[in-house]
Amino acid sequence: QVQLLESGGGLVQAGDSLRLSCPVSGRTFGYYVMGWFRQAPGKEREFVAAIRWSGGNTYYADSVKGRFTISKDNAKNSVYLQMNSLKPEDTAVYYCAAVLRPYYSSSYYYQKGSYDTWGQGTQVTVSS
Repeated sequence: QVQLLESGGGLVQAGDSLRLSCPVSGRTFGYYVMGWFRQAPGKEREFVAAIRWSGGNTYYADSVKGRFTISKDNAKNSVYLQMNSLKPEDTAVYYCAAVLRPYYSSSYYYQKGSYDTWGQGTQVTVSS
């Protein structure tokens, strides 16, 4: 059983930075990809970024490329999302998620249905 617990959200101004953390507990092996998604009020949950646990390949939504960086720390069994140059449209609840089965194509990493386990979310609010 994999448990995810996001932290690091908060209220910031446009242009500021935040770093979200997601330690993985309960099982320290067997997850293939870790991802970040976000959901704004009244909108669908959308992909933000993902990282392969083995190899470290990263994937980003176009809306965050160049501003957000996903990373992992194998020793701490954690994944992070560094968010720079935040914009009001980045306001959302951010969720950490894990893929526990292999996919032959990275296109699956962009789809929320591919993820098996989810954290409870952390609120990020960016004021203008």
